[in-house]
Amino acid sequence: MTPGILAAKKANVSYTVHEYEHDPATDSYGNEAAERMGVEPNRVFKTLVVNVDGKELAVGVVPVTSMLSLKMIAKAAQAKKAVMADKQDVQRSTGYVLGGVSPLGQKKPLKTFIDQSARQYNTIFVSAGKRGLEIELSADDLARLTQARFAPLQQE
Repeated sequence: MTPGILAAKKANVSYTVHEYEHDPATDSYGNEAAERMGVEPNRVFKTLVVNVDGKELAVGVVPVTSMLSLKMIAKAAQAKKAVMADKQDVQRSTGYVLGGVSPLGQKKPLKTFIDQSARQYNTIFVSAGKRGLEIELSADDLARLTQARFAPLQQE
């Protein structure tokens, strides 16, 4: 059981864990998850960590079918600039390996933003904390557990 699953369990929210055989040769973890679970790719969200204004890390949760707009997440974080965070910084602050970063149960909870498109679905899928493991829950529950705000985050 991962810290992400434990966080959902402890909060007593409704969730479902989905496990699938992860192919180490894959280059798109999110698309692989959607395909292996047989769900609409727009409902599967990836967790990306950025560095805002060179001072702090923040999390953007966007559909696997889209790209995170660095301008949009900077704006949501009320910052001037955002860049993708260094891999070591991501692993050190979240406690997760790349491709398995969950917005839930992070070692050091980071400021989190969820793309507003998540609200159009009853449930969405995010990494449960390791490759091949997804957790399905409502976007509102995810926002509550991570103290996230909804914002437009997709690159146009």
